[in-house]
Amino acid sequence: MMKKLAYPLIAVALVSSVGCTNMSKEQQGTVTGAGIGAAAGAGIAAISGGSGWTGAAIGAVAGGIIGNIEGKKAEQNQ
Repeated sequence: MMKKLAYPLIAVALVSSVGCTNMSKEQQGTVTGAGIGAAAGAGIAAISGGSGWTGAAIGAVAGGIIGNIEGKKAEQNQ
């Protein structure tokens, strides 16, 4: 099951990283954080027996918020 889920997630991460070249650090942080959060949330939900989709949604929101904050900090420190 995890192999079936891992390959599409890796492909999405690679494609989205190429699309981030014209984004600000804040935008890059938001997108990256959302992607990492979604993957982590789905994984944690799958391990704990919960809904993978719900875990991915919650993880994406939390990761996007944290990524946005970190991206703002990185932009301000330039």
